[in-house]
Amino acid sequence: MVVFTRYMCSVVLLIMAVFPINMLYAQQTIKGIYLINTVTKIPVTGAYVENAAFTFFSAADENGFVNLRKMPPSINMLQISRIGYETKMVALDSINITDGTAMIYMDNKVSGLNDVTVRSVYNGNIFKTISDLDIHLRPINNSQEVLRMVPGLFIGQHAGGGKSEQIFLRGFDIDHGTDINLSVDGMPVNMVSHAHGQGYADLHFIIPELIEKVNFNKGPYYADKGNFTTAGFVEFKIKNFLENNFVKMEAGQFGTFRSIAGFNLLKPTAGIKNQSLYAAGEASFTKGYFDSPQKFYRYNTQLKYYGNISPNSTLTAGIMGFTSKWNASGQIPQRAVDNGSVGFYGAIDNTEGGNTNRYNAMVELSSNLLNGGVLKNQLFYSRYAFELYSNFTFFKEDPVNGDQIRQKESRNIFGYNNSYTKSYTLGKLKFSTNAGVQLRYDDINDIELSRTKNRNEVTNAIMSGDINEFNAGIYWMQKLAVSKKLDISAGLRADYFANKYNDIIAGEQLNSNSFLVSPKLNFNYQASEKLQLYWNNGRGFH
Repeated sequence: MVVFTRYMCSVVLLIMAVFPINMLYAQQTIKGIYLINTVTKIPVTGAYVENAAFTFFSAADENGFVNLRKMPPSINMLQISRIGYETKMVALDSINITDGTAMIYMDNKVSGLNDVTVRSVYNGNIFKTISDLDIHLRPINNSQEVLRMVPGLFIGQHAGGGKSEQIFLRGFDIDHGTDINLSVDGMPVNMVSHAHGQGYADLHFIIPELIEKVNFNKGPYYADKGNFTTAGFVEFKIKNFLENNFVKMEAGQFGTFRSIAGFNLLKPTAGIKNQSLYAAGEASFTKGYFDSPQKFYRYNTQLKYYGNISPNSTLTAGIMGFTSKWNASGQIPQRAVDNGSVGFYGAIDNTEGGNTNRYNAMVELSSNLLNGGVLKNQLFYSRYAFELYSNFTFFKEDPVNGDQIRQKESRNIFGYNNSYTKSYTLGKLKFSTNAGVQLRYDDINDIELSRTKNRNEVTNAIMSGDINEFNAGIYWMQKLAVSKKLDISAGLRADYFANKYNDIIAGEQLNSNSFLVSPKLNFNYQASEKLQLYWNNGRGFH
């Protein structure tokens, strides 16, 4: 009996000694936390998670997940903050951890200036972001206006509201998109070999209330950005979730009217909203203030699904539709206003204007791999049509019928995007890899430039044909954090182009092939809390 009692005491003492170690081990091996909106149960994306000494920093991804695998084991208290939410202090030993993860609920809060803390902590993120709060605090009638928030970028509309705006950025006259790469949820916006201008980028198919954030940066320094990325890039991210159903109507002078509605199609869940399906629509109309009525209208629709199809994979799928039609007053000579031929808001050719439409479909699978990397595969398709009537010289070339021109095309765009990202540590050095493949094929039919009369009568067929353009790109970007103050990024991009033009008027076919290599090398150094130095190098093209 004495031996048995001693044996039991030894077992109890061993359990008591090991138990705290096990608890500590469980705490240290926490994989991460999910940040959830307390009311809507929607993941809180883009929140910052750090410790009091700022020696650890991480951010929530599109699922609201914060990876804590690389957090030092000595850290137990974390601060979680995001504009629009109450800042939260979380002790890891006080939360309920299941399978290495835990859910943290965030409470909404109306932000004021006294809530903003400016601190110089460089985390190596070279990209700039315009948040949903930035966007929706301003009166915006169309998504093109969001571009004005990009520092140094200016836009101007000069053809009745339906055409893409003129863009200017950091010394570049970008026309309608020649030197800036624009994308929406990974789908390219720029049109190659467009009837009106190379790189033509029309963002009016986006409903502005559905924009979640906009990432941007300047220059050709990023390997994952290919064609048109000479002055910079802007990428729009559409919301995966609607916080609430909504209906909005607006009206103004000159017969201006706009209405929009959005509705969740799936019932909310109690814990976390891990899937979403919503539909939204927008209608805009204005008569305009010109003597010749503008009669502008635009209709937008969107249906989007986002959900977890497995513990490590999420599926995103969506369709978008857009159609628009308008009349344009066009330019008028000053002498015609001076002699009273037309008023200041008059028109010489009142048949200028056009119509356009675009329909998009996209599906993307995002997978969190066992090695900590993220693999994304996306397929997309766009159906596009464009027809524009302009008159720049009135009767200079054709004194009888006038100089009106028609630029017209229709196209199908097929594409595939693949990307792999991973961050890891070797010794005391931190690395991150970003690599991928991008494929795009444009099938352009009946692209033309013709002189017309009253839109419907062709007086001179100048150019007419069909275009097939294929672009295959592969890229690799490696970033090395040498220290907390210095990081170096080196990358390489290779693009192959195969183009074919069937000239209907001349009755001949033209073919071309080209191969481009675009190297990148960037240095970022935080000299002090008040001074950050960078030296970016890269080759771009269009």
